[in-house]
Amino acid sequence: MAKRLVVGLLAHVDAGKTTLSEAMLYRAGNIRRLGRVDHGDAFLDTDETERRRGITIMVKPARLRYRDLDLTILDTPGHVDFAAGMERALSVLDYVILVMDARMGPEGYTDTLWRLLDAHGIPTFLFVNKTDAPGADPGVLLEACRQHWSPGCLEFGDGPEAADPEDLALLDEGAMDEYLEAGYLSKQTLKSLVARRLLFPAFRGSALHLEGIDALLDGLETLTRTPKYNEQFGARVYRVSHDRSHSRLTWLKVTGGNLPVKTPMDDLLDYQKTEGKTDGNGGRIDQLRLYSGDGYLLTNMAHAGDIVAATGLEMTYPGEGLGVEPDLGRPALEPVLTYAVRSQNQNLHRILEALKLLQDEEPMLHVSWVPQLQQIQLQIMGPVELEVIREELRRRFGLEVDFNQGEILYRETIQAPVEGVGHFEPLRHYAEVHLLLEPTELGSGLSFASSCSRDRLDGNWQRLIMTHLQEKEHLGVLTGSPITDMRITLLDGRAHLKHTDGGDFRQATYRAIRQGLMKARSLLLEPWYRFRLSLPRESLGHAMSDIAGMGGQLGSPHGSHDIVDLEGRAPVSYMRDYAIRLSAYTHGQGHLSCSVDGYRPCHDQDAVVADIGYDPEADLDNTPDSVFCAHGAGYTVKWNCVEDFMHLPSMAGH
Repeated sequence: MAKRLVVGLLAHVDAGKTTLSEAMLYRAGNIRRLGRVDHGDAFLDTDETERRRGITIMVKPARLRYRDLDLTILDTPGHVDFAAGMERALSVLDYVILVMDARMGPEGYTDTLWRLLDAHGIPTFLFVNKTDAPGADPGVLLEACRQHWSPGCLEFGDGPEAADPEDLALLDEGAMDEYLEAGYLSKQTLKSLVARRLLFPAFRGSALHLEGIDALLDGLETLTRTPKYNEQFGARVYRVSHDRSHSRLTWLKVTGGNLPVKTPMDDLLDYQKTEGKTDGNGGRIDQLRLYSGDGYLLTNMAHAGDIVAATGLEMTYPGEGLGVEPDLGRPALEPVLTYAVRSQNQNLHRILEALKLLQDEEPMLHVSWVPQLQQIQLQIMGPVELEVIREELRRRFGLEVDFNQGEILYRETIQAPVEGVGHFEPLRHYAEVHLLLEPTELGSGLSFASSCSRDRLDGNWQRLIMTHLQEKEHLGVLTGSPITDMRITLLDGRAHLKHTDGGDFRQATYRAIRQGLMKARSLLLEPWYRFRLSLPRESLGHAMSDIAGMGGQLGSPHGSHDIVDLEGRAPVSYMRDYAIRLSAYTHGQGHLSCSVDGYRPCHDQDAVVADIGYDPEADLDNTPDSVFCAHGAGYTVKWNCVEDFMHLPSMAGH
């Protein structure tokens, strides 16, 4: 039986991922003619916008058979603006091929990809591409990989036995023992080293000229092992799209059991996900499509390990877990800019509907209508994504739309622990919730816990509170930006035997968070970019002075001859327009690439807060106040007086 794998192709833009997929399909005999990205006829160049721009925007599958290897390749976007789709695809991959340009070092975004792969624990192969290009030095690049990433980045140029066995043995104590005893390492040991991310087999070649492709395919066949799948049904949704006939496609990988056609949406949800039940409105699977490029085959049953596109499901979303699979958490790569729609003499309702459809395909857009501004807003990773959205609105919906200059997306956290209290008691309703809000490490996101005894509050109510903590994006009180880097712990709560329902705890929970934030010392966080500058040597001083003026951080310049590379980090607020300035002072010879590098304390918090002018007490959708009951009627108590009226004692210090 053939070994079945799902392998992702990841790279910095223009490293040659799609060309590599074309070469692999050709050498495996799955296509008869080599297409080219620059000619717009590559097998996976199925989208008009992608062909015109010469970049990959959507994650797309290709199926190939090589000897005893049944391979599904997922070609992922290489441009940082479309990194969200790439990151979701990581959750369905068994292995990855990280493609690098032999003329470049481990570029900033490639380093970001490496850190993501490490965080997800995905076994990784390296392919150093374009070795025939002028200035290529694959040996120097691979040595840099060993220095920066892992000593396990070892070359397997002529097959699985090509790497130095002594270098391989040094990667693991067990491997060393085997080598000293037998004089070599077995294929099973090599497979284990790869699976445990101790060994990263590296290959070199030119995908455009079919060099090194056979060695790479041999390595994938020989150095990988068949994944183990759960017997219970599970699946992971990694993409939603619409085909040419406007049918909604849910792209997923079956991670356990089997998935038959005609399955209703409710049957795909685990019994524990009762809050997410669709009550029969989520549709059912009409077709299961096995895609390869733009074509597909229909199947009546998808099995564990299959990548399929299901039609007929209406309420799925990228990142969703079906069956026993949990939903994905917040992505590491998130938008840091928000834009507003500008459109003259066009129906804003129609534009909003079109953008909502695009949001169905890319949830990170966060399309919203802001009534007080009479404005449609959306969140964007960068200018290229914005241009693509403008093209999609024109091509698919006949809408001519422009956008204003993007604004920074901030985050908020707190500087010290605080207890928040929420009470909701209008007539015939009752709930009180006490929460502990604690700051955690930068970049850690939100986490949730409970220290409340079930003797104090029934487990069903506690689970409901935990759901309410996680079901929405809670906003901070400085600028109304989402909160992050906090642990929120349920300390105590109270229900009424007759008058409490689930909505009461939703209200009490939301108010407890906001009340705690109002009392806390909040900290505004701003996004930073990790950047790489390539520029003429005579412009180096200018660039270094600029970055220092931004409060950024710089590594040592490196490069040869007249062009030098400069890597570092700086706030997005300073770097967002820097490409224009760079082009001006380098007379068009400078190049800037950026990738999001997380959030850090804002360098000018007071000025930003004053400029935004957010009033947390005027935000009635996110009120910090509580509702109590007296004389048969509910009344509002301001957030700073809630402790004088609350029914449970403070848990601070307990």
